Amino acid sequence: MKRKMPKDIDEYLERHSKEEQRLLGQMRATVQKAAPEATEKISYGIPTFYLNGNLVHFAAFPNHIGFYPTSLGIAAFKKELGGYKWSKGAVQFSKDKPLPLALVTKIVKFRVKENVEK
Repeated sequence: MKRKMPKDIDEYLERHSKEEQRLLGQMRATVQKAAPEATEKISYGIPTFYLNGNLVHFAAFPNHIGFYPTSLGIAAFKKELGGYKWSKGAVQFSKDKPLPLALVTKIVKFRVKENVEK
């Protein structure tokens, strides 16, 4: 049976373990602080911040927290992302290490500038 799509980020968080809720909560608060004008929604079944288009997404997986700042967000921070597993539009943060919230803030602010200038 397919799970129903969460109606909002709060419902998405409720579906995860306490530890995942803590990590996802840190991501959410970091993005909110870096992009206070952005709105929250669920897109592709995961938490999304929206500002003149999709800004960033994030999600919990069995072994990592996924962060999706688009291919431009990844390309602009390739050096800083060197210690993480990443691909064209995504980066994986291990659940057993502190999240790099200062780096997430920099990437989100970069994405805000990008989307506002669109």
